[in-house]
Amino acid sequence: MAFLSDTLARVKPSPTIAVTNKARELAAAGKDVIGLGAGEPDFDTPDNIKAAAKRAIDAGKTKYTAVDGIPELKAAICEKFKRENGLSYTPAQVTVGTGGKQTLYNALMATCNPGDEVIIPAPYWVSYPDMVLLAGGTPVPVVAGLDTDFKITPEQLEAAITPKTKWFIFNSPSNPTGAGYTAAELKGLTDVLMRHPHVWIMSDDMYEHLVFDDFRFVTPAEIEPGLYDRTLTCNGVSKSYAMTGWRIGYAAGPVPLIKAMGTIQSQSTSNPCSIAQYAALEALTGPQDFLAPNRKLFQRRRDLVVSMLSQAKGIKCPRPEGAFYVYPDISALIGKTSAGGRKITDDEAFATALLEETGVAVVFGAAFGLSPNFRVSYATSEDKLEEACRRIQTFCAGLN
Repeated sequence: MAFLSDTLARVKPSPTIAVTNKARELAAAGKDVIGLGAGEPDFDTPDNIKAAAKRAIDAGKTKYTAVDGIPELKAAICEKFKRENGLSYTPAQVTVGTGGKQTLYNALMATCNPGDEVIIPAPYWVSYPDMVLLAGGTPVPVVAGLDTDFKITPEQLEAAITPKTKWFIFNSPSNPTGAGYTAAELKGLTDVLMRHPHVWIMSDDMYEHLVFDDFRFVTPAEIEPGLYDRTLTCNGVSKSYAMTGWRIGYAAGPVPLIKAMGTIQSQSTSNPCSIAQYAALEALTGPQDFLAPNRKLFQRRRDLVVSMLSQAKGIKCPRPEGAFYVYPDISALIGKTSAGGRKITDDEAFATALLEETGVAVVFGAAFGLSPNFRVSYATSEDKLEEACRRIQTFCAGLN
Protein backbone atom coordinates (compact mmCIF):
# COMPACT_ATOMS: atom_id res chain seq x y z
CA MET A 1 0.00 0.00 0.00
CA ALA A 2 1.70 3.18 -1.22
CA PHE A 3 0.10 5.24 1.53
CA LEU A 4 2.16 3.51 4.26
CA SER A 5 5.64 4.51 5.42
CA ASP A 6 8.76 2.83 4.03
CA THR A 7 9.75 2.26 7.66
CA LEU A 8 7.24 -0.57 7.88
CA ALA A 9 9.23 -2.52 5.30
CA ARG A 10 12.13 -2.69 7.79
CA VAL A 11 10.18 -4.31 10.63
CA LYS A 12 7.72 -7.13 11.27
CA PRO A 13 5.04 -7.71 13.91
CA SER A 14 6.15 -9.45 17.11
CA PRO A 15 6.05 -13.25 16.55
CA THR A 16 5.49 -13.90 20.26
CA ILE A 17 2.38 -11.72 20.26
CA ALA A 18 1.23 -13.35 17.02
CA VAL A 19 1.49 -16.84 18.53
CA THR A 20 -0.38 -15.76 21.66
CA ASN A 21 -3.15 -14.18 19.58
CA LYS A 22 -3.42 -17.30 17.39
CA ALA A 23 -3.75 -19.50 20.48
CA ARG A 24 -6.49 -17.24 21.84
CA GLU A 25 -8.37 -17.35 18.54
CA LEU A 26 -8.25 -21.15 18.44
CA ALA A 27 -9.34 -21.41 22.06
CA ALA A 28 -12.24 -19.02 21.39
CA ALA A 29 -13.25 -21.25 18.49
CA GLY A 30 -13.50 -24.20 20.88
CA LYS A 31 -10.13 -25.91 20.25
CA ASP A 32 -8.30 -27.40 23.25
CA VAL A 33 -5.22 -25.13 23.25
CA ILE A 34 -2.36 -24.85 25.73
CA GLY A 35 -0.51 -21.60 25.13
CA LEU A 36 3.20 -21.65 25.94
CA GLY A 37 4.00 -18.52 23.95
CA ALA A 38 3.28 -15.63 26.32
CA GLY A 39 6.13 -14.25 28.39
CA GLU A 40 4.17 -13.29 31.48
CA PRO A 41 3.67 -14.83 34.93
CA ASP A 42 0.37 -16.60 35.37
CA PHE A 43 -0.22 -15.41 38.94
CA ASP A 44 -1.84 -12.15 39.97
CA THR A 45 -0.21 -8.87 40.97
CA PRO A 46 0.38 -8.93 44.77
CA ASP A 47 -2.45 -7.47 46.86
CA ASN A 48 -0.35 -4.71 48.44
CA ILE A 49 0.49 -3.37 44.98
CA LYS A 50 -3.14 -3.44 43.86
CA ALA A 51 -4.12 -1.69 47.10
CA ALA A 52 -1.58 1.07 46.44
CA ALA A 53 -3.10 1.63 43.00
CA LYS A 54 -6.57 1.90 44.54
CA ARG A 55 -5.31 4.41 47.11
CA ALA A 56 -3.77 6.46 44.31
CA ILE A 57 -7.12 6.55 42.49
CA ASP A 58 -8.98 7.54 45.66
CA ALA A 59 -6.40 10.26 46.34
CA GLY A 60 -6.94 11.75 42.88
CA LYS A 61 -3.53 10.78 41.50
CA THR A 62 -5.10 10.68 38.04
CA LYS A 63 -3.50 13.71 36.38
CA TYR A 64 -0.51 14.12 34.10
CA THR A 65 2.81 13.53 35.84
CA ALA A 66 6.35 14.53 34.93
CA VAL A 67 7.06 13.09 31.48
CA ASP A 68 9.53 10.44 32.64
CA GLY A 69 8.23 9.58 36.09
CA ILE A 70 7.08 10.89 39.45
CA PRO A 71 9.85 11.95 41.88
CA GLU A 72 8.88 9.35 44.48
CA LEU A 73 9.25 6.50 41.99
CA LYS A 74 12.57 7.80 40.69
CA ALA A 75 13.86 7.96 44.27
CA ALA A 76 12.69 4.39 44.87
CA ILE A 77 14.45 3.23 41.70
CA CYS A 78 17.69 4.86 42.86
CA GLU A 79 17.36 3.05 46.18
CA LYS A 80 16.65 -0.25 44.39
CA PHE A 81 19.79 0.06 42.26
CA LYS A 82 21.89 0.89 45.35
CA ARG A 83 20.40 -1.88 47.49
CA GLU A 84 20.38 -4.72 44.95
CA ASN A 85 23.10 -3.85 42.44
CA GLY A 86 25.55 -1.61 44.28
CA LEU A 87 24.98 1.17 41.72
CA SER A 88 24.62 4.81 42.75
CA TYR A 89 22.30 6.99 40.67
CA THR A 90 20.53 10.30 41.25
CA PRO A 91 16.91 10.87 40.19
CA ALA A 92 18.20 12.97 37.27
CA GLN A 93 19.82 9.79 35.94
CA VAL A 94 16.55 7.83 35.98
CA THR A 95 13.75 7.57 33.44
CA VAL A 96 10.41 5.76 33.73
CA GLY A 97 8.60 4.55 30.62
CA THR A 98 5.48 2.70 29.53
CA GLY A 99 7.02 -0.73 29.99
CA GLY A 100 10.61 -1.84 29.61
CA LYS A 101 10.19 -1.90 25.84
CA GLN A 102 9.64 1.85 25.67
CA THR A 103 12.80 2.66 27.62
CA LEU A 104 14.88 0.54 25.22
CA TYR A 105 13.14 2.07 22.21
CA ASN A 106 13.62 5.63 23.52
CA ALA A 107 17.34 5.02 24.02
CA LEU A 108 17.80 3.69 20.49
CA MET A 109 15.72 6.47 18.93
CA ALA A 110 17.71 9.07 20.86
CA THR A 111 21.13 7.75 19.80
CA CYS A 112 21.11 5.80 16.53
CA ASN A 113 22.03 7.35 13.20
CA PRO A 114 22.02 5.63 9.79
CA GLY A 115 25.01 3.30 9.64
CA ASP A 116 25.32 2.86 13.41
CA GLU A 117 25.69 -0.79 14.38
CA VAL A 118 24.13 -2.46 17.41
CA ILE A 119 25.56 -5.80 18.55
CA ILE A 120 22.84 -8.21 19.70
CA PRO A 121 23.69 -11.69 21.03
CA ALA A 122 21.47 -14.33 19.44
CA PRO A 123 19.17 -15.95 20.38
CA TYR A 124 17.65 -12.58 21.21
CA TRP A 125 14.35 -11.13 22.33
CA VAL A 126 12.36 -10.65 19.12
CA SER A 127 12.02 -6.87 19.53
CA TYR A 128 15.70 -5.90 19.77
CA PRO A 129 16.58 -6.03 16.05
CA ASP A 130 13.34 -4.41 14.92
CA MET A 131 13.70 -1.53 17.38
CA VAL A 132 17.22 -0.94 16.07
CA LEU A 133 15.87 -0.91 12.50
CA LEU A 134 13.09 1.52 13.45
CA ALA A 135 15.73 3.82 14.92
CA GLY A 136 17.71 3.74 11.68
CA GLY A 137 20.52 1.54 12.98
CA THR A 138 21.88 -1.79 11.79
CA PRO A 139 21.47 -4.86 14.03
CA VAL A 140 24.54 -7.10 14.18
CA PRO A 141 23.58 -10.53 15.56
CA VAL A 142 26.29 -12.59 17.27
CA VAL A 143 25.12 -16.20 17.47
CA ALA A 144 25.70 -18.40 20.52
CA GLY A 145 24.54 -21.98 20.25
CA LEU A 146 24.21 -25.07 22.42
CA ASP A 147 28.00 -25.51 22.58
CA THR A 148 28.36 -22.33 24.68
CA ASP A 149 25.02 -22.67 26.52
CA PHE A 150 23.61 -19.83 24.38
CA LYS A 151 26.19 -17.35 25.74
CA ILE A 152 28.58 -15.40 23.52
CA THR A 153 32.31 -15.46 24.20
CA PRO A 154 34.65 -12.47 24.62
CA GLU A 155 36.29 -13.47 21.33
CA GLN A 156 32.95 -13.28 19.52
CA LEU A 157 32.22 -9.86 20.98
CA GLU A 158 35.69 -8.57 20.07
CA ALA A 159 35.27 -9.77 16.50
CA ALA A 160 31.88 -8.07 16.12
CA ILE A 161 32.98 -4.60 17.23
CA THR A 162 33.75 -2.12 14.44
CA PRO A 163 34.27 1.65 14.34
CA LYS A 164 30.52 1.88 13.58
CA THR A 165 29.40 0.02 16.70
CA LYS A 166 27.16 2.25 18.84
CA TRP A 167 25.59 -0.18 21.33
CA PHE A 168 26.00 -3.66 22.77
CA ILE A 169 22.65 -5.01 24.00
CA PHE A 170 23.05 -7.44 26.90
CA ASN A 171 20.23 -9.56 28.39
CA SER A 172 20.83 -11.94 31.30
CA PRO A 173 18.97 -14.08 32.21
CA SER A 174 17.92 -14.22 28.61
CA ASN A 175 14.66 -14.22 26.77
CA PRO A 176 14.34 -16.69 24.97
CA THR A 177 16.90 -19.14 26.42
CA GLY A 178 16.95 -18.42 30.15
CA ALA A 179 20.76 -18.43 29.94
CA GLY A 180 22.46 -16.38 32.65
CA TYR A 181 26.03 -15.08 32.62
CA THR A 182 28.11 -15.70 35.73
CA ALA A 183 30.23 -12.88 37.15
CA ALA A 184 33.33 -14.41 35.53
CA GLU A 185 31.63 -14.78 32.15
CA LEU A 186 30.36 -11.21 32.23
CA LYS A 187 33.79 -9.94 33.31
CA GLY A 188 35.20 -11.47 30.14
CA LEU A 189 32.78 -9.37 28.08
CA THR A 190 33.30 -6.17 30.06
CA ASP A 191 37.08 -6.51 29.66
CA VAL A 192 36.49 -6.41 25.88
CA LEU A 193 34.21 -3.40 26.18
CA MET A 194 36.79 -1.51 28.25
CA ARG A 195 39.08 -1.68 25.22
CA HIS A 196 36.47 -0.01 23.01
CA PRO A 197 35.38 3.27 24.63
CA HIS A 198 33.07 4.21 21.73
CA VAL A 199 30.72 1.29 22.48
CA TRP A 200 27.82 1.86 24.86
CA ILE A 201 26.13 -0.91 26.84
CA MET A 202 22.38 -1.42 27.12
CA SER A 203 21.74 -3.98 29.86
CA ASP A 204 18.22 -5.41 29.93
CA ASP A 205 17.88 -6.83 33.46
CA MET A 206 14.15 -7.59 33.36
CA TYR A 207 14.56 -11.14 34.70
CA GLU A 208 16.94 -10.17 37.52
CA HIS A 209 14.91 -11.80 40.32
CA LEU A 210 14.05 -14.96 38.39
CA VAL A 211 17.26 -16.95 38.87
CA PHE A 212 17.60 -20.51 40.13
CA ASP A 213 19.77 -22.83 42.17
CA ASP A 214 22.85 -20.95 43.40
CA PHE A 215 23.10 -18.61 40.39
CA ARG A 216 23.88 -14.99 41.35
CA PHE A 217 22.62 -12.19 39.11
CA VAL A 218 25.12 -9.51 38.06
CA THR A 219 24.84 -6.49 35.74
CA PRO A 220 27.64 -4.95 33.62
CA ALA A 221 28.16 -1.65 35.47
CA GLU A 222 28.32 -3.61 38.73
CA ILE A 223 31.02 -5.95 37.41
CA GLU A 224 33.03 -3.19 35.71
CA PRO A 225 32.62 0.29 37.28
CA GLY A 226 34.70 1.68 34.41
CA LEU A 227 31.65 1.19 32.17
CA TYR A 228 29.30 3.18 34.43
CA ASP A 229 29.41 6.36 32.30
CA ARG A 230 28.39 4.55 29.11
CA THR A 231 25.92 2.00 30.44
CA LEU A 232 22.13 2.20 30.41
CA THR A 233 20.87 -0.24 33.04
CA CYS A 234 17.27 -1.17 32.24
CA ASN A 235 14.68 -2.96 34.33
CA GLY A 236 10.98 -2.95 35.19
CA VAL A 237 8.24 -4.43 37.33
CA SER A 238 6.56 -6.60 34.68
CA LYS A 239 8.08 -10.02 35.33
CA SER A 240 9.24 -10.17 38.93
CA TYR A 241 6.15 -8.43 40.32
CA ALA A 242 3.61 -9.97 37.90
CA MET A 243 2.72 -6.51 36.54
CA THR A 244 2.91 -7.05 32.78
CA GLY A 245 -0.29 -5.13 32.07
CA TRP A 246 0.59 -2.18 34.26
CA ARG A 247 3.29 -1.15 31.74
CA ILE A 248 6.07 0.32 33.85
CA GLY A 249 9.74 0.02 32.93
CA TYR A 250 12.70 2.11 33.98
CA ALA A 251 16.34 2.76 33.23
CA ALA A 252 19.29 4.61 34.69
CA GLY A 253 22.34 6.07 32.97
CA PRO A 254 24.22 9.27 32.11
CA VAL A 255 22.16 12.47 32.43
CA PRO A 256 22.53 13.59 28.77
CA LEU A 257 21.19 10.24 27.55
CA ILE A 258 18.34 10.25 30.08
CA LYS A 259 17.36 13.78 29.01
CA ALA A 260 17.42 12.76 25.34
CA MET A 261 15.22 9.78 26.09
CA GLY A 262 12.82 12.10 27.91
CA THR A 263 12.61 14.28 24.81
CA ILE A 264 11.61 11.28 22.70
CA GLN A 265 9.01 10.26 25.27
CA SER A 266 7.62 13.79 25.54
CA GLN A 267 6.67 13.69 21.86
CA SER A 268 5.31 10.13 21.85
CA THR A 269 3.42 8.88 24.92
CA SER A 270 4.30 11.57 27.46
CA ASN A 271 4.09 10.21 31.02
CA PRO A 272 3.42 6.56 31.90
CA CYS A 273 0.05 5.86 33.55
CA SER A 274 -0.04 7.77 36.85
CA ILE A 275 -1.84 4.96 38.71
CA ALA A 276 0.62 2.36 37.46
CA GLN A 277 3.51 4.52 38.68
CA TYR A 278 2.16 4.52 42.23
CA ALA A 279 1.65 0.77 41.99
CA ALA A 280 5.28 0.39 40.87
CA LEU A 281 6.38 2.58 43.78
CA GLU A 282 4.75 0.10 46.17
CA ALA A 283 6.29 -2.82 44.28
CA LEU A 284 9.81 -1.47 44.81
CA THR A 285 9.38 -0.19 48.37
CA GLY A 286 6.85 -2.65 49.82
CA PRO A 287 7.30 -6.26 51.02
CA GLN A 288 9.56 -8.39 48.83
CA ASP A 289 8.81 -11.68 50.61
CA PHE A 290 6.85 -13.17 47.69
CA LEU A 291 9.87 -13.11 45.37
CA ALA A 292 11.58 -16.16 46.88
CA PRO A 293 8.49 -18.44 46.79
CA ASN A 294 7.82 -17.37 43.20
CA ARG A 295 11.39 -18.25 42.28
CA LYS A 296 10.98 -21.72 43.80
CA LEU A 297 7.74 -22.21 41.89
CA PHE A 298 9.37 -21.27 38.59
CA GLN A 299 12.39 -23.46 39.37
CA ARG A 300 10.10 -26.45 39.93
CA ARG A 301 8.36 -25.74 36.64
CA ARG A 302 11.71 -25.43 34.87
CA ASP A 303 12.83 -28.80 36.20
CA LEU A 304 9.55 -30.41 35.12
CA VAL A 305 9.69 -29.02 31.57
CA VAL A 306 13.40 -29.76 31.04
CA SER A 307 12.91 -33.32 32.27
CA MET A 308 9.86 -34.04 30.10
CA LEU A 309 11.13 -32.36 26.94
CA SER A 310 14.49 -34.12 27.28
CA GLN A 311 12.56 -37.38 27.08
CA ALA A 312 10.87 -36.36 23.81
CA LYS A 313 12.33 -38.10 20.76
CA GLY A 314 14.77 -35.88 18.86
CA ILE A 315 14.71 -32.95 21.31
CA LYS A 316 17.69 -31.55 23.25
CA CYS A 317 16.58 -29.25 26.07
CA PRO A 318 19.27 -27.32 27.99
CA ARG A 319 18.68 -26.41 31.65
CA PRO A 320 18.59 -22.60 31.96
CA GLU A 321 19.79 -20.47 34.88
CA GLY A 322 16.82 -18.11 35.01
CA ALA A 323 13.79 -16.35 33.47
CA PHE A 324 10.87 -18.67 32.63
CA TYR A 325 11.79 -20.06 29.22
CA VAL A 326 13.47 -23.09 27.72
CA TYR A 327 14.84 -23.16 24.19
CA PRO A 328 14.98 -26.78 22.96
CA ASP A 329 16.99 -27.81 19.90
CA ILE A 330 15.13 -29.86 17.24
CA SER A 331 17.91 -30.42 14.70
CA ALA A 332 17.17 -34.16 14.71
CA LEU A 333 13.55 -33.56 13.68
CA ILE A 334 14.10 -31.45 10.56
CA GLY A 335 13.09 -33.30 7.40
CA LYS A 336 10.66 -35.64 9.13
CA THR A 337 6.90 -35.81 8.53
CA SER A 338 4.26 -35.51 11.24
CA ALA A 339 1.49 -38.02 11.90
CA GLY A 340 -0.84 -35.50 10.25
CA GLY A 341 1.24 -35.50 7.09
CA ARG A 342 3.00 -32.16 7.60
CA LYS A 343 6.64 -31.89 6.50
CA ILE A 344 8.94 -30.45 9.20
CA THR A 345 11.11 -28.30 6.95
CA ASP A 346 12.18 -25.87 9.69
CA ASP A 347 11.27 -24.79 13.23
CA GLU A 348 8.37 -22.63 12.02
CA ALA A 349 6.87 -25.68 10.31
CA PHE A 350 7.41 -27.65 13.53
CA ALA A 351 5.58 -25.01 15.63
CA THR A 352 2.74 -24.77 13.10
CA ALA A 353 2.23 -28.54 12.93
CA LEU A 354 2.47 -28.84 16.72
CA LEU A 355 -0.27 -26.23 17.20
CA GLU A 356 -2.57 -27.61 14.53
CA GLU A 357 -2.19 -31.28 15.49
CA THR A 358 -1.85 -31.09 19.29
CA GLY A 359 -3.12 -27.64 20.32
CA VAL A 360 0.22 -26.69 21.94
CA ALA A 361 1.36 -23.17 21.05
CA VAL A 362 5.10 -22.43 21.11
CA VAL A 363 7.23 -19.82 19.34
CA PHE A 364 9.56 -20.96 16.54
CA GLY A 365 13.27 -20.32 16.91
CA ALA A 366 13.84 -18.30 13.74
CA ALA A 367 11.96 -15.43 15.42
CA PHE A 368 14.78 -15.28 17.99
CA GLY A 369 17.68 -15.55 15.57
CA LEU A 370 18.72 -19.19 16.08
CA SER A 371 17.26 -22.28 14.40
CA PRO A 372 16.15 -25.01 14.53
CA ASN A 373 14.72 -24.42 18.02
CA PHE A 374 11.52 -23.38 19.69
CA ARG A 375 10.74 -21.39 22.83
CA VAL A 376 8.53 -22.62 25.64
CA SER A 377 7.32 -20.24 28.33
CA TYR A 378 6.68 -22.24 31.50
CA ALA A 379 4.85 -19.35 33.17
CA THR A 380 1.72 -21.45 33.52
CA SER A 381 0.38 -24.16 35.84
CA GLU A 382 2.20 -27.45 36.32
CA ASP A 383 -0.89 -29.37 35.20
CA LYS A 384 -0.91 -27.50 31.88
CA LEU A 385 2.84 -27.90 31.50
CA GLU A 386 2.66 -31.64 32.09
CA GLU A 387 -0.13 -32.06 29.57
CA ALA A 388 1.62 -29.84 27.00
CA CYS A 389 4.88 -31.77 27.38
CA ARG A 390 3.03 -35.09 27.02
CA ARG A 391 1.51 -33.82 23.78
CA ILE A 392 4.92 -32.70 22.54
CA GLN A 393 6.37 -36.14 23.40
CA THR A 394 3.54 -37.85 21.49
CA PHE A 395 3.95 -35.49 18.53
CA CYS A 396 7.70 -36.13 18.31
CA ALA A 397 7.21 -39.89 18.66
CA GLY A 398 4.83 -39.77 15.70
CA LEU A 399 7.32 -38.11 13.36
CA ASN A 400 8.77 -40.33 10.66
